[in-house]
Amino acid sequence: MSEHGRRIQVLIADDHPVMRDGIAAAIESGGDMHVIAQACDGAEAIVRFRELRPDVALIDLQMPGVDGLQAIAAICAEFPTARVIVLTSYPGDARVKRTLTVGASAYLLKSATREEILAAIRTVMSGRRVVASDVAGEIASHAWSEMLSDRELSVLRLVATGNTNKRIADILCISEDTVKARLKAIMNKLGATDRTHAVTLARNRGFLDG
Repeated sequence: MSEHGRRIQVLIADDHPVMRDGIAAAIESGGDMHVIAQACDGAEAIVRFRELRPDVALIDLQMPGVDGLQAIAAICAEFPTARVIVLTSYPGDARVKRTLTVGASAYLLKSATREEILAAIRTVMSGRRVVASDVAGEIASHAWSEMLSDRELSVLRLVATGNTNKRIADILCISEDTVKARLKAIMNKLGATDRTHAVTLARNRGFLDG
């Protein structure tokens, strides 16, 4: 039970109904927690959180419209004491750091067992953070590597969609030399051998989605 002697009230946000039902069944099996609402996207998650003030929200990152990261940022900005658990298919140290920075309390992968999900809910209720062990290993392995800046990411996103340096320069209203300089910095930070390799590494680490 929660500190108030009642069951922990949980909100689930995921765009897959089957996944929501599975998570809900796992939570209800815990005995000390109860699903009070479900949301199919980030916008609905914000509305439901505002209406119901759950003890814990489990939120997926990849959702249509308002995504999970945006929802978590909005919820935690409005409710600083909110306890939010990310439950996603996507690892990546940069993605994890972003979610924890905007206020998430825990980061789990959808490969987590029922027991791990229940334990994470109880742990964040006690005021502690939880990061899945394999994800924590990724964070540790990149602990000393530099994060990409917003300016570098703006270039890399355009590289990822197949734009040439000249086209990127035109879109961002910068010189081609600036584009080349940012690409060189990106490849150095990621340890990439070329621009395609940089995009692959950035996606794996969660700098880019998809």
